Amino acid sequence: MRSLTRGSASGARRRKRPVADLESSGLPGNGDLAARLWLTLVPIVVILALDIATKAWVMNTFELYERTPVIGDFFRFTYTHNRGAAFGINIGEHSRIFFLILSLIALGVLGVLYRGTPSSDRLRVLAISLVSAGALGNIWDRIRLEAGVVDFLDFGIGTHRFPIFNIADSAVTVGAVLLLISFWLEGRREREMAAAAAEATPE
Repeated sequence: MRSLTRGSASGARRRKRPVADLESSGLPGNGDLAARLWLTLVPIVVILALDIATKAWVMNTFELYERTPVIGDFFRFTYTHNRGAAFGINIGEHSRIFFLILSLIALGVLGVLYRGTPSSDRLRVLAISLVSAGALGNIWDRIRLEAGVVDFLDFGIGTHRFPIFNIADSAVTVGAVLLLISFWLEGRREREMAAAAAEATPE
């Protein structure tokens, strides 16, 4: 009986060891993985759905270049197409193909960054998801529409107006800002850890 008990105890220790090894390795647990999936899939699905739906509504409701006031002249819907990048950036005749290729490359870079981001860094995961969702929305337009990306959100006062944009552009902008914040926070944490390590090191 003693040997059996001893064997059972050692077997239990062996079964528990992988869990302990996983925890000590810093790999994400189930909670982190679930949060990562939510922060990845939900923004992408919601933003893509809104972007595609609003662009379809604009194309079916308004004439090209038609302006429709929403909040007076400050905010209006102005249906237009853009072969270039976000907020009306255009480099000429081949803008559509150029920015399509550039967007695909950017998605690849985001994929690499996403793989290297720990699940515990939820701000960066969300930021990458937002930028990716916006990029995918505009890529879809560039592929299916010879005229380029559909833009319709028009803000300004009188002749001083912001470049016309869409929901995908907004997602890219918000995601890029959050991404910069996440890098800044990471740098601050590293500086604090380095300072703490320097203080703890005996002279």
